[in-house]
Amino acid sequence: MIDALRKIIKRMHYPLEVMLTCVCWYAAYPLSLRHVEEMIAECGVFVDQSTVSRRAIRLLPVLEKIFRKYKRPVGRSWRMDETYIKVKAVWKYLYRAVDKEGKTIDFLLTANRDRAAAKRFFDKAIAANGTPEKITMDKNGANKAAIDEINADMEIAMVVRQIKYLNNIMEQDHRGVKRITKPMLGFKSFQSAKSILAGIELIHMIRKGQLMMEGAGDLSFADQFYALAGKIRPI
Repeated sequence: MIDALRKIIKRMHYPLEVMLTCVCWYAAYPLSLRHVEEMIAECGVFVDQSTVSRRAIRLLPVLEKIFRKYKRPVGRSWRMDETYIKVKAVWKYLYRAVDKEGKTIDFLLTANRDRAAAKRFFDKAIAANGTPEKITMDKNGANKAAIDEINADMEIAMVVRQIKYLNNIMEQDHRGVKRITKPMLGFKSFQSAKSILAGIELIHMIRKGQLMMEGAGDLSFADQFYALAGKIRPI
């Protein structure tokens, strides 16, 4: 386990297995914090919903970081788009990309929807996954301007296709994230939104079979989630 995870575990008043169960439920299913509190109580354990919230904000980004060490390589034909996420009653923007097989490439929550935000997303995605051959997107001028700026510094430019129907796979993939965030009724802060969304995207990638860890193929998505923290799922 990385040092950040050790520090979180050290300060916990509950066993790690209990908190992992609560956090996994919250990130994997369309549940409110109160739902998670009630469900874990049915298992004979009382955990306040505020505790679940705090631990989710701390644990999920760390587990997502660990996951990236074992993430399967993605294809070189990308589909990119952004969707809306409400933070403190204000819409923010979640930039996302998948390859032509639907595997998640990367994601980034931003306060603005402009060329600078799009470029930050592309820089992050390319740094982690390599340079794609093609990028398909809608006709958003800011996204095209960001790619043009990146292409200007490259020997072999990425092919950009602004064809909406080719991006349907991206639109469909947004639903896997949005259905989880809907019962949350918006986030209270930008930082908490980033943390929880990292966990939702993590679960989404595990379900797509993107964890390249020994024996992962024989485990359920929940067991793979626990394995990232070096734990076995409690029965």
